[in-house]
Amino acid sequence: MEPFPSHDRIQLPRNMIENSMFEEEPDVVDLAKEPCLHPLEPDEVEYEPRSSRLLVRGLAEHEIDEDEEDYESSAKLLGMSFMNRSTGLRNSSTGYRQSSGGSCSAPSVRTTVICAVVLVIAVSVIMAIYLLPKCTFTKEGCQKKKQTAELVYPLATNGQPFPWAKVRLPNAVLPVHYDIVLQPNLTNLTFSGSVQITVNVLEVTRHIVLHSSRLNITKATLTPLGSSQPKPVEFLEYPMNDQIAILAPEALLVGRNYTLSMEFYSNLSDTYYGFYKIAYNSSTERWLAATQFEPVAARSAFPCFDEPAFKATFQVKVRREQQYSALSNMPKIKTTPVTDGIVQDEFSESLKMSTYLVAAIVGDLANISKETNGTLVSVYAVPHKLDQAEHALDTAVKLLEFYQKYFDMQYHLPKLDLVAIPDFQAGAMENWGLITFRETMLLHDNKTSSATDRNKITAVIAHELAHQWFGNLVTMEWWNDLWLNEGFATFMEYFAIQEKFPELYNDDFLNLRFKTLVKDSMNASHPISLAVQSQEEIEEMFDAVSYGKGASLLLMLKNYLGKDVFQAGIQIYLHDYSYKSTRSDDLWDSMTKVTNGTVDVKKVMKTWTHQKGFPLVTVTTKGKQIFLKQQRFMQNVELENQTIHSSYLWDIPLSYTTSKGTFFFPSTTHLLANKSDIITLNDTVGWVKFNVESNGYYIVQYDDNGWKGLIQLLKEDPAALTSSDRANLIHNIFSLAGVGLVSLDRAFNLIEYLVKENSTAPITEALYQVNHIYNLVEKRGLQTLAAKIVKKVESILGDKIKKQTWTNSGSLSEQELQSSLLTFACSHNLGNCSITAAELFNEWMTNGTKSLPTDVMKIIFTAGAKTEIGWHFLLKMYSSLVSEEEKLKILEALASTDDVGNLIRLMQTSLEGIQIRSQDLSLIIRTVSQTLPGHLLAWDFVKENWKQLIRKFHSGSFTIQNIVTSTTGRFSTEEHLREVKSFFESKSEETAQLRCVQEAIETIQLNIQWMDINLVNLEKLLQ
Repeated sequence: MEPFPSHDRIQLPRNMIENSMFEEEPDVVDLAKEPCLHPLEPDEVEYEPRSSRLLVRGLAEHEIDEDEEDYESSAKLLGMSFMNRSTGLRNSSTGYRQSSGGSCSAPSVRTTVICAVVLVIAVSVIMAIYLLPKCTFTKEGCQKKKQTAELVYPLATNGQPFPWAKVRLPNAVLPVHYDIVLQPNLTNLTFSGSVQITVNVLEVTRHIVLHSSRLNITKATLTPLGSSQPKPVEFLEYPMNDQIAILAPEALLVGRNYTLSMEFYSNLSDTYYGFYKIAYNSSTERWLAATQFEPVAARSAFPCFDEPAFKATFQVKVRREQQYSALSNMPKIKTTPVTDGIVQDEFSESLKMSTYLVAAIVGDLANISKETNGTLVSVYAVPHKLDQAEHALDTAVKLLEFYQKYFDMQYHLPKLDLVAIPDFQAGAMENWGLITFRETMLLHDNKTSSATDRNKITAVIAHELAHQWFGNLVTMEWWNDLWLNEGFATFMEYFAIQEKFPELYNDDFLNLRFKTLVKDSMNASHPISLAVQSQEEIEEMFDAVSYGKGASLLLMLKNYLGKDVFQAGIQIYLHDYSYKSTRSDDLWDSMTKVTNGTVDVKKVMKTWTHQKGFPLVTVTTKGKQIFLKQQRFMQNVELENQTIHSSYLWDIPLSYTTSKGTFFFPSTTHLLANKSDIITLNDTVGWVKFNVESNGYYIVQYDDNGWKGLIQLLKEDPAALTSSDRANLIHNIFSLAGVGLVSLDRAFNLIEYLVKENSTAPITEALYQVNHIYNLVEKRGLQTLAAKIVKKVESILGDKIKKQTWTNSGSLSEQELQSSLLTFACSHNLGNCSITAAELFNEWMTNGTKSLPTDVMKIIFTAGAKTEIGWHFLLKMYSSLVSEEEKLKILEALASTDDVGNLIRLMQTSLEGIQIRSQDLSLIIRTVSQTLPGHLLAWDFVKENWKQLIRKFHSGSFTIQNIVTSTTGRFSTEEHLREVKSFFESKSEETAQLRCVQEAIETIQLNIQWMDINLVNLEKLLQ
């Protein structure tokens, strides 16, 4: 899945924290005396969230570990203490009568016998106690080592015990095939349906546990294979885990197949998940129904085993009104009448795939098509926008042909549909054979689309087509390895453009790597492979680490192994694991096969997938020797427990070039697998530059002479390094200056060479770094200092800004440079930029036939939105335009105004989702938060509308991640830090522990740290 499209380099993203045991617990019931066909062994017990916690009794003393002690405490708090039985003795003392004379009378024979018996019994008991094991008198008692744990399950909605307590489904039965019927009603906005699931039994069981979410199930039956007599069955519901349990009338036998049938109904969702409704306008309001199931929403459209490893085949039938059309993953094979005005479309049986890839769309759609290598490729859109589909169709055909050749494997389905959805949260979704897109990610208007727009559309199509192999054909086993899907698709989108559309290849991948490094240097980051369970944790995996870091590691591995070895490894991986589910190790094993064991790929790459963060490589040159040292790079210099971070160690495929490099041998590689190492050169060199082309996932700190040599090289002969290397040096030195490892003065000294720079990547990276500093200073209210920063940039780039034209000319890279420089100039009122932009806007506003240069259109709109008349004119134009790309540029311009009232209106209108779609709310909020009057306003809006936001977009989603981080990312005071912490803590403990919330808090702390380290130095160097 392509995440929410980003135009801002800064926007990127917990394990569930148990609630206090002293809070109210869910109802539980003791099933100790009930037969359990799936008991958990003691080592299988998992500590689940409160609502599904598993309580265990009767473990032997030596089996109790820390987690099990938690269960024991839980049981005590619930009044269910462990059994504690010990034998007690009740002693009776025998009195002796004393004579009147003070002497004791002799005991009788009876008394003597009794005393003797008591004495023998007492001695026997003492000896028994002495000989018994100590555990006899502990509260746990002595148990057999492998005694089965007694289980306490949660309650179903009807008060009966629910027979499963884990978030993950059991493996007792596996789905083999689904027959699904769906019938959306686009008048009353509901849907009904039925599903028949053929399951195969792997373990004897009396219940089938699967997923269902907010479905009203009206009927359930179970039929053994070969029988024509379906038996009605009872079922239990446990909404906390979105699970239902089918209670079989008799034990299900190993090896047998059964058909589970259910009928259900529900409302079409008003969020962006599951089977949801979409309103759009052509001449009148129309409705469309579409599915979005990734990651865990298939269960809200039909009961299913909604985990990626439970692959099966699917036969989909869709009932619809005759005026609409229906699409699904496979080609339609027939249409039959059902009732008056209702027909049923039946689609051919799918290949084996995961539930999150199933898709269906019902609405009024039109298409254009083209065939290639036996596959029919089609692009669908609402009819009045079909003329914008040509570019997408041509691009999809070329990319499909490229991937089939590169992977040495044909696309496996007979058709491939690309559908533009009028209201869609993500950028796109890779449903097998039926890819869905946001309209701006698929439709291209030649009159209003810029070169950057063409690049964006091509990249998204390349990403989703790569998923047809990586993710659809071969799928990660569980969401902890999501990067196998998203990292690969992200890597392939850039690689495919470079190979197939070189005229559209730009610096986006380089910028993505820089952006990902910023996020991954935070303590709030996470390993690329991370254990997850809950829906929020799964959704949080769709972040910069899974996408950007995954792609960056694959690029580094490709350069280390060589492009031919890397390609062969991919081909082996796809051939060996087709229609299967995999883990990261399966990929590394495939790569190792190609190297014939000369490289232990698994050993190298596990150091990158199992640890969060990345290394800082320190380079010290002495004569012919280069001394290397690695440590984890952390932005937070005051972080506690530095000992843990010092234990990080990576196998780093280093690359470097020197002043003695030749055309034939421009760079050299070296694997740094220890904390330190030494490279001995053949000669002394004038300079050395590590991380060639920025292809490695690390940053470099040079010694004093090293930085001096590189800065001198840039000022005298910048062409000696590639543009990517020059941008890499700018990124590295500002990252190091931010934590005090390099002086800020040296960083600004380095970028002075930009007067000689003509390439886009170094200039845009320098502008990004300086803009970050400007935003911190400006939002602190230090306007005089902020003005000095702008003046410094103008002294370096002023001549280049003056040379920019307001036309569509030059290569994609040149047009992007033009846009970056003019955006900076107009934002800070440099030269005549704002005046020129305003004049062009007024001409366009008064002359209805005049067209604007597409590559600077957003800059012109932004200038126009500064006036009240211009702002309202743009809002009116937004409602009447057909081009989604032009409308998106207008939205960003509207959100850039300084008028507080208009900003509030804009955000509220988008939240309502009628005049402005809610899919664009994240973009609007992010744009508003970038302005001086808007950054506090956007944060206030989020606080006031938090409940609506997380209902619409879900708390762990990529959209919420963007909203949280963008609205808090420019705060740099202790007051704002306390406010942000307090707000999220007031919502719930789970909300406070969302990774994006932790990232937002840490970002504010880092901003405060940056100001503490650098503010005084910044004032001095800008005097």
